[in-house]
This record gives sequence, C-alpha cells and structure tokens, in this order.
Amino acid sequence: MTPVPPSSATAPEIGLSVLIPIYNEKDNIGPLWQQVSAAIDGLPIRSEVIFVNDGSRDGSTQALDALAALDDRIIVVHFRRNYGQTAALMAAIEVSQGAVLVPMDGDLQNDPADIPRLLEQIEAGYDVVSGWRKQRQDKAISRRLPSIIANRLVSSLMGVKLHDFGCTMKAYRRETLEDVRLYGEMHRFIPIYAAWQGGKVTELAINHRPRNAGVSKYGLTRIIRVLLDLLVLVFLDRALDRPIQFFGKFGLVSIAAAFLSIGWALVLKYGFGVSLIQTPLPLLAGTLGLSGVVFMLMGVLAEIQVRTYFETQNKRPYAIRSRSDRPAARRP
Repeated sequence: MTPVPPSSATAPEIGLSVLIPIYNEKDNIGPLWQQVSAAIDGLPIRSEVIFVNDGSRDGSTQALDALAALDDRIIVVHFRRNYGQTAALMAAIEVSQGAVLVPMDGDLQNDPADIPRLLEQIEAGYDVVSGWRKQRQDKAISRRLPSIIANRLVSSLMGVKLHDFGCTMKAYRRETLEDVRLYGEMHRFIPIYAAWQGGKVTELAINHRPRNAGVSKYGLTRIIRVLLDLLVLVFLDRALDRPIQFFGKFGLVSIAAAFLSIGWALVLKYGFGVSLIQTPLPLLAGTLGLSGVVFMLMGVLAEIQVRTYFETQNKRPYAIRSRSDRPAARRP
C-alpha cells in the first residue's frame, strides 16, 4: 500500500495517528499494543499511537507509562480525572500530528488488523471511513438492539446513511477534524460533521470481538445521552444560522392551536350550551398561547446569540470547497 497523501501543501511528517482512549483497561493494554504494533509495522508510513488515560484507577497509568518508555512511537496523555470518551478523543486529536487519524477502543473489541483496510479506503479518496460492526459481539438486548434503533434514527434525521455511528474505529483525513470541537457524546457523530462540510463518507465492515477482560463502561443510560446530543445536532443542522425559523414554527403552530382551542370552546358554549368551566379548552388555549410566545422569544434570543457567535468568532455560515475564475478577474 502506498502512503496516504494529505491534501495540504505541507505534508505532516507523520502519516498515521492511532488514537486510543483508556479507562480502567489494565489487562488489555499490553495485548492491545502488541496487536496495534503488528498492524502499523507493515505500513510504509510513519505512525504514532496516542493513548489518553481518562482518569483510570486500576493500574492502567503504570502500564501505559511502561509502554511509552519502551517505544518512541507511543505518546501517553493522563487526565486528572475521568472526563469521558469524547473528551479523551478530543485531547488525542489535539496532540496528534498524523495526516490520517484512526481512533479505536481500548478494550480489544476493535481489531487493529483492520487499520490497513481503513487506510486503503482513505487512499481511494474518502475523507471519512466509518467502521461497521456488522457481526457485533455484544449483548443483544442491552447493546445491539438500542444501537440498531439509534442508528436508524440518526440516519433518518441527519441524512447520512451509516449502519453504525457508535463504532469508535474510523479513519479521518486530518483536515476533516481541524475545525471540529467535540462535547458530550458527539464523537460518534463526526461523520455527520464531515458530511456537512462536503466530505466524502463511506463505511467498511470491520471485525468485532467479544470483550475478554475488564468491564464494559456502557449501559442503557447511554441511550439518553445520545438522544440529547442528537437533539443538539438536529438544531445545529437545521437552525444554527436561522434559529428564529426553527423556534418560530413551533411558536406559530402553538399559537394557532390556542386560537383553535378557544374557538372550539366558544362553539361549545354558544352552540351547545356547554359552559367554559365545564371544558378544559380555555386552560389548554392559555397554555398553548403562552408556549407559543415563549417559543417566539426563544427564537429571537437564539438569533441574537448566533449572530454574536458568528461575528465574534469570525466564522461564516457556509464552507467553500474551491474557486474557479480567471486570475485577472480576482480582486487584490
């Protein structure tokens, strides 16, 4: 396989950065490094492996420091406390120097042997290659079923058709992540950020293995966090540059429903002799009307905040892929 050329004019010296968050994985660290080392040793590009110790308390700190002392390709970042997988990946991205970034889990369920296959897809012209745990080795009820439902929901809402947003193992061209800031559980939605910027996204079926050591850090409560982050993502996609349109629609619908409620209450009173105190419609109308006003005010406030954000950050609500014109026509 030939080296993957970055798109920028000045190519980073390091071609590949493998990013691995670690949280209480003492028994997996040694075998994981052996497998990662075997996978990257055969690549014709210079590689680095960045472990981010996310506040482990089981001896992972000592195990990682011992590895770093043995191989100069290893960089270890220790957090002061547990901040979560997204923060760990964000730190690894900031420390990394590679032209291509490949994050993966530290529990040995991802197979490092898939790294060359991911790089082949990057070399084929894709900006993001998302791993797909097609034969997932996890519990059906607590892990696989919620994942299937969440992936279908995200695909339908965001328009990026992937089978497995939750798979950590992916490959990214560095420029795809340069302006991305991750919060909450947003690391799983990076392919969506890339698609927003016009990046080419594909997926690749990868090997997924059962956990043999350590304890899973995920449970059903993760679904709630993912759904809340998805709500934020929907807003960013559809309303970041026009929040008044987003909240205003809810406000107008709510106000219209309030008028319909009070109108039907008057019909009942004067047409059928039903007193207003005998029906909840006046209360419903008042609640809907107040909700509509609140939605409209939220839209105005969000509009002010968004404009402040774009102007103070010197950002634009668009992204330019390229420009074509005659040199003489360009203004200085």
